[in-house]
Amino acid sequence: MRVLLVEDDALLGDGIEAGLKQAGFTVDWARDGRAAQLALETTEYELAVLDIGLPRLSGMELLQQLRRRGSDMPVLLLTARDTVRDRVAGLEAGADDYLVKPFDLAELIARMRALLRRAHGRSVSVIRYGDLVVEPDSQCVLRGDERIQLSARECAILVDLLEHRGTALSRARLEESLYGWNEEVESNAVEVHVHNLRKKLGNELIKTIRGVGYLIRKEPA
Repeated sequence: MRVLLVEDDALLGDGIEAGLKQAGFTVDWARDGRAAQLALETTEYELAVLDIGLPRLSGMELLQQLRRRGSDMPVLLLTARDTVRDRVAGLEAGADDYLVKPFDLAELIARMRALLRRAHGRSVSVIRYGDLVVEPDSQCVLRGDERIQLSARECAILVDLLEHRGTALSRARLEESLYGWNEEVESNAVEVHVHNLRKKLGNELIKTIRGVGYLIRKEPA
């Protein structure tokens, strides 16, 4: 799941980036408002973590631009400003959540996961599909009583397809969710991961839509 982190403090940004990667997110880290603006115009993200006080273009301006062009991507604001008036201003500008510095990384991750669940219409962390149970946060996958061992990227593809069930996702779209700016895209990686998922979960779960991509049907057979 690819997210954009926008933070100009090098030490804080480095710590957040490492923590989010460890939690299973694909992270692009922009250090100023203009770099973030370009990233948001060229890449599809599931969520943005946005510092308000940024050089070159403020976080509030970025947020307002996003909402003006109709983006409903979840945005969590980070800021040292902790007055009620500041929090109200951020939320009324279109933010979905607001976290005041200093904060605990575990709380940031929990808030991000809650925003993502709500964006996909879920109130709980578990995804159920027929006899398949997937917990994206822990990357635990069960079929009936059997635990299925998946790699982090196999699990990410499975969750992405389940979150968008009924919609075919292209190979490029899946690659974009798996690889950040500084990661080299492995040749045929998506095909290999889908092949492995079919071996572990059966050939009927993931359909290939020729010329379009991969799909999990809206309802299990």
